[in-house]
Amino acid sequence: MPLRLYNTLGRTTEEFKALVPGKAGFYGCGPTVYNYAHIGNLRAYTTHDVLVRTLRERGYGVTHVMNITDVGHLSGDGDLGEDKMLRSAVERGKTVLEIAEFYAHAFFADIDRMNILRPGIVCRATEHIGDMITLIKRIEANGYTYSAGGNLYFDISRFEHYGDLGMLQIQNLKAGARTDLDQNKRNPGDFVLWFTKSKFENQALTWDSPWGRGYPGWHIECSAMSIRYLGETFDIHAGGIDHVPVHHTNEIAQSEAATGKHPWVRYWIHNEFLILDREKMSKSAGGFLTLQSLADAGYDPLDYRYFLLGGHYRSQLQFSWESLEGARNSRKSLLDRIRGLGAKPVQPGAGSPALARLAAFHEALDDDLSTPRGLAELWGLLRDNTIAPGEALWGLLQMDRILGLKLDAAMEPVPGEDPAFAAEIEAAITRRAAAKAARDFALADSIRGELKEKGIVLEDTKTGTLWRRG
Repeated sequence: MPLRLYNTLGRTTEEFKALVPGKAGFYGCGPTVYNYAHIGNLRAYTTHDVLVRTLRERGYGVTHVMNITDVGHLSGDGDLGEDKMLRSAVERGKTVLEIAEFYAHAFFADIDRMNILRPGIVCRATEHIGDMITLIKRIEANGYTYSAGGNLYFDISRFEHYGDLGMLQIQNLKAGARTDLDQNKRNPGDFVLWFTKSKFENQALTWDSPWGRGYPGWHIECSAMSIRYLGETFDIHAGGIDHVPVHHTNEIAQSEAATGKHPWVRYWIHNEFLILDREKMSKSAGGFLTLQSLADAGYDPLDYRYFLLGGHYRSQLQFSWESLEGARNSRKSLLDRIRGLGAKPVQPGAGSPALARLAAFHEALDDDLSTPRGLAELWGLLRDNTIAPGEALWGLLQMDRILGLKLDAAMEPVPGEDPAFAAEIEAAITRRAAAKAARDFALADSIRGELKEKGIVLEDTKTGTLWRRG
């Protein structure tokens, strides 16, 4: 089965065909580092991680690029409000760059704890101002801009494909316009490429440009940096569903206006919201939950990863402490069962049911990254009594190359537990097997009872006895 992905551009599930055979260029929208990432943000990066892992398992060499926004992102996506970085700096009595450095470090610490692979290329907006200016000059030369009120705007009426991604109609945007928001705009959907007259005083970071000293709009950074590292046309761009109507729509317009190439991006992947108290998770709304909030409540970051994998990335996912507790219990049971296999991984031979289970797992992930089905196949493999423990363990570890749950940790001694404990259990299982063979069922039951008192549950299968913590 080929890898198939739901492409927001066109609203269809399509077979993935790389622009360059065997290679995949992927740009995932990164954080604006003005505060800690909330757990809704981490859903997006977990989706990106599963996508990258799936591509690599498919044999693709993946160039994964992610931006760090440390300038230009206003509190409203449509050029409204104030700069998020500046506001955070003022509130905390730090410089903008100090704020950016602190929260970027915190972000990477979070994704490391979630076992999210770091992108190969991480690019900061403030380090690519020259690339943005160069791209804006190309857009201007092609006739898509106008100056008004000291700012340089992109004229969406000049771009034929504006709104294709979000299925937006320019005339509807005009009909719903609020004329009091920005009197300089010819169309309400026009957006700033370069601010040369700040909307607020004492803007912290400014640069010289052909349009005067100023700073870039938010949207231009992703276009400039993705083109810099992936070329003028590349395979996949991903982000949250909230980026569709404004940010990603504007990225497409300015990128294709500059290069003249359509499409700029071939596959658009968007994850749905994480819902808390029936509203989308948002930092700007206040009271958000961070990964540390979950850790402080006693949860492992991988419990949260397991919770996220249990929902399809294109479906809204309702967060609750009860559902997180369920994910923790399921992950604990999973690790205990793996420990109970009492075996080393053994690659199955041809015709083994373990290979059929693994193939079904890959089919699930190839079907638009269906991690819920993938988890179901993982549990199916673990519970299949026709599969030898060593082969089951091998299959589980293969699946975990995509799921990223660190299942190999179950093969290591539990912290604080005597390393000889597992050997003691295996010896007891061997004595019980000998007692059953001698038809001394009273002794066999006695051994099972002794293990149960120690918190160990036995499960007899066709290929042997497995143990887990009860």
